[in-house]
Amino acid sequence: MAEQHQPERVQWLPATDRRGFLRMGAALAGGILVSPRGRDSAHEWALARPRPTAAQLLWQQDEVALFVHFGVNTFTDREWGDGREDPAVFAPTALDARQWARAARAAGGRAMVLTAKHHDGFCLWPTATTEHSVRRSPWRNGDGDVVREFVDACRAEGLRPGLYLSPWDRNNPVYGDSPRYNNLFEAQLTELCTRYGALSEIWFDGANGEGPNGKRQTYDWKRFWDACHRLQPEAVVFSSAGPDVRWCGNEQGTAGDPNWSTMDPLAIPEPGGQFEAGKEGLLQHGDPNGSVWRPAEINTSIRPGWFYHAAEDARVRTVDDLVSLYFNSVGRNGKLLLNVPPTPAGLFPEVDVARMADWRVRLSALFATDLAGNARATWRRTGARTAELDVVLRRPATVGLARIGEDIRSHGQLVAKHSVYGQVGSEWRLLAGGSTIGYARLHRFPPASVGAVRVVIEEAVDAPERVDLALYAGGAA
Repeated sequence: MAEQHQPERVQWLPATDRRGFLRMGAALAGGILVSPRGRDSAHEWALARPRPTAAQLLWQQDEVALFVHFGVNTFTDREWGDGREDPAVFAPTALDARQWARAARAAGGRAMVLTAKHHDGFCLWPTATTEHSVRRSPWRNGDGDVVREFVDACRAEGLRPGLYLSPWDRNNPVYGDSPRYNNLFEAQLTELCTRYGALSEIWFDGANGEGPNGKRQTYDWKRFWDACHRLQPEAVVFSSAGPDVRWCGNEQGTAGDPNWSTMDPLAIPEPGGQFEAGKEGLLQHGDPNGSVWRPAEINTSIRPGWFYHAAEDARVRTVDDLVSLYFNSVGRNGKLLLNVPPTPAGLFPEVDVARMADWRVRLSALFATDLAGNARATWRRTGARTAELDVVLRRPATVGLARIGEDIRSHGQLVAKHSVYGQVGSEWRLLAGGSTIGYARLHRFPPASVGAVRVVIEEAVDAPERVDLALYAGGAA
């Protein structure tokens, strides 16, 4: 493509809250899943580059969601149950899903995902597919339904509910008889997708160990995914292979850098270790040439374990660590899914709730005032795949935090490398730099008093489109 120079586009940036410039409407066209192969020009490729569906964009705009690991492991003090647990051990004395939801909302979460069934096979709803469920427990005299209480609590507190369903089932006797178990698993999915209203996310891992009969199962993933999309068309489906949202390749709470929201669907065709082996880098970083939109979800726990263990009460993440999680997940074009496990009583631990509340106070303070609000902004292309955004502040200000975002709804993800400069007197000083931007890129740097800030797009996969910038006083990491 010949080098192009476009005339400057000048506008005033409106005053905004911390998400304002990145807040986009959810009424979108469906995602475009077109491979760049065979395109006559890079610009045609850009026009056909994948973009998020309405569900995918809404999912990413949540930014923070809570994961809730709860089940028989909570009462046996284990991480993985073996499927031989007596349902009678499930006996929470004060289960309050509204307390979970209130804590999630106070932490800034906009969604929650509950482990409806973990690898032990115990179902938190009164399923017709197995006796290994809450129906056989003393809780609520056998009439309880944790999933129902969970989704009702989410909606009462303005959160979007999601559900995790483990395909590995260490209790069910038909596990390993692939056709029979696939029928049973689809029946469980159908119950969850038809009894509880709209879900925001359906979460799968690829665990595939032996069942109680010593056999392994061949999962029919396409069938399961199709069932989810048919029964919950507004939900995103998560696994290492998507198809809508991918695992980030680790459980430490860190997105890749770079982090592309596009993937080659053939690279990891199904979840599971045999497909993921050697692909950790691809899960972390995505593929700039990928033909499908499949953004990364960054899942980690507020404690060392996923289920509650009293021995870990003194090992809850600090506020500083939680802030770093936000910058290393949301701030790298991902979404953070933070696990908070309820106690055997059925409540979030007080220390976890307090820590999350303090975390939200810290983040709210960091993003309280956009210093670029009402600033004069000028966007110009400087080459075929380079551009600059100049933001002239109304008055000099001390900045130490920048948030940059691409219009992924309209154009997908284009930027591969960028830098941020501040005008200190008559000198342009480098403040920060990085690779991809996508939905959001956050930079913390030593505070500097500047009169203007310039974002330089140094590399892009095609002609870059205008990026948005918010500036805050912030502070160094």
